[in-house]
Amino acid sequence: MELWQVPLLFSRLPMFPFFDLAHYVASVMALKEQRGAVEVSVRSPIACWFSAMLYCFGGSVLSSLMLAEPPVAFLAKGTNILLASSVWYLFFYCPQDLFYRCFAFLPLRLLVAGMKEVTRTWKITAGVAHADSHFKDAWLVMVAVGWARGAGGGLISNFEQLVRGVWKPETNELLKMSYPVKVTLIGAVLFTLQHSQYLPIAKHNLVFLYTVFLIFSKVTMMLTRSSTSPLAPFEAALGHMFFGLQKTPSKVKGEGTASSNGSSACDQSPPEQHRDGVKKRQAKKTE
Repeated sequence: MELWQVPLLFSRLPMFPFFDLAHYVASVMALKEQRGAVEVSVRSPIACWFSAMLYCFGGSVLSSLMLAEPPVAFLAKGTNILLASSVWYLFFYCPQDLFYRCFAFLPLRLLVAGMKEVTRTWKITAGVAHADSHFKDAWLVMVAVGWARGAGGGLISNFEQLVRGVWKPETNELLKMSYPVKVTLIGAVLFTLQHSQYLPIAKHNLVFLYTVFLIFSKVTMMLTRSSTSPLAPFEAALGHMFFGLQKTPSKVKGEGTASSNGSSACDQSPPEQHRDGVKKRQAKKTE
């Protein structure tokens, strides 16, 4: 096998069962680490299971809704549902929490995270191709469906939280995008351009390069325990270029403190003026 054949062979990798299993493990592990998820699993196992399925199949649900297809179509994949449900049960109900402790081991967790990023690329490409079959050469539809298929679990996180009885509208991904959602959007744009033959690169080469970037950035962020997006410098530059500078929180806070001090000074001024007037009257009476 020659070096140039590696991307081609990589693009032909089957996702089932190993990569899909890694995706389910990483997704359910993320759910278990959410605040209050363990309590929900004790109080209502059905709600907990449904939340886990949204974590695992959120991309299929959202992309189906966007294309006016049945959102429950993922339930027809009985083998995948059984596999994901088995992972969910072992994570939440395994004695001594042994299953979670096993995959919390850092080397194994890094392996699972890397394999999950491989499935992200496959989901994006499948979403772009599926959208093109419904709306030929509709760029925005292809980008939107590819984005939804690859990052659906994050985009419907508010609905998933409602299933667990949590309402946090400030966590909406459109208000403050997480790194996986951002990089999935970039991937959807790239694969849409490639699918429309506006990006001069073979699909298998783009799949390979994009997946390597996903795995490298994910593993690096996990090893360094950094929550800062690798795209932050580019976001800051583009934000400054197209949308102008914004006030930093510290400046806003300083202005708020100053205004509050000013208002308090204004509130205190009338009594002081009143006391000055009384002193003047008393002085006149003395004279």
